Amino acid sequence: MKSVLLGLMATCAIVAASSGPAAARDYPYCLQSRGVGIPGDCSYASYAQCRASASGRNADCNINPRVAFSEPRYRWRGPRY
Repeated sequence: MKSVLLGLMATCAIVAASSGPAAARDYPYCLQSRGVGIPGDCSYASYAQCRASASGRNADCNINPRVAFSEPRYRWRGPRY
């Protein structure tokens, strides 16, 4: 029994050590309410998803300021002739 538990603990330790950090992503919509603060819970990919979560919570959805005021990504389109 001890060897099974020890093997399980070793497996968990290896899996935890091998996983990298979570990739940060700026979602375009934030849920804002008194309890959440500003900018709020910015984990919504669509406005409808945010509004569904805000339903019945005295909360509102707004555009994520990190997305709204971020620098536009430059896309190289090749030489212009």
